[in-house]
Amino acid sequence: MKIKTITLALLMGSASTAWAADVVNHKSPYCGCCTEWTKHMQDAGFTVEEKLHQDMNVVKQQLGVAAKLASCHTAEINGFVFEGHIPAEDIKSFLANPPKNAKGLAVPGMPMGSPGMEYGNEKDAYSVYAFNERGQVFEYRHHQGNQ
Repeated sequence: MKIKTITLALLMGSASTAWAADVVNHKSPYCGCCTEWTKHMQDAGFTVEEKLHQDMNVVKQQLGVAAKLASCHTAEINGFVFEGHIPAEDIKSFLANPPKNAKGLAVPGMPMGSPGMEYGNEKDAYSVYAFNERGQVFEYRHHQGNQ
């Protein structure tokens, strides 16, 4: 029985560290919602370094984020790219089991109620999309709104 308990504890420890990673969040120095997303990620257990850029379009282009997926900030974690106000739980799930050939996740635009875009109780419905190097995109998760 002790062996099972120790094995389970080791597996659980491995699972929790599968997503534990340093985050580099590229953002404009003038964007408050990006800073709120950083706080959301830190609250979820991530270590986040913010890098400030005057021109985020250059960063997005260098990291391969298509214009149709663009939001305000772009993060890098373990070689993957995360665009916009993606919930930390979706990122954890992705990092634990990335879809084959996926480059990252994106939440285009800035949907109200997404992490960093909270506004009272109001929440828009929005999707989190996975994307790859060839520009292919598919819905990874959908979040219900209340509007």
